[in-house]
Amino acid sequence: MLIHDIMTTDVEVIRPEDTVVTAALKMRRLDVGALPVCDGRRLTGMITDRDITVRATAEAKACDTTYVRDVMSPHIVYCFEDQQPEDAERIMQEHQIRRLAVLTREKNLCGIITLGDLAVKSGQEQEVGRTIRQISEPAAHA
Repeated sequence: MLIHDIMTTDVEVIRPEDTVVTAALKMRRLDVGALPVCDGRRLTGMITDRDITVRATAEAKACDTTYVRDVMSPHIVYCFEDQQPEDAERIMQEHQIRRLAVLTREKNLCGIITLGDLAVKSGQEQEVGRTIRQISEPAAHA
């Protein structure tokens, strides 16, 4: 089984030139906390509800005139569709994240894999439970 076999392929994205309010409305409509930011099929970042709170709202930026590219997380953590599910789980543990962009080898977005996908579709409930505990632990600060 590969990541391609268990990932979510019907991924909603947002464009870097969309406004923060557009992103927030889309998140509300989809009931999600993060959206991949894509220029075409090319992944350029991720925007999360936390990004909106910390980088827009807390800085009193007008969400109807602030662009997604100005508040998104530009550091992209991803895996490839032809990797093993254990690779995605390891990456999630290392970065303390619950969802991961899935790219083709040409680096185009082709899906998202979540801890839920790993647990339910791979049959690795106990292993994923360990990952959830590790992700939920506070990060060590240097």
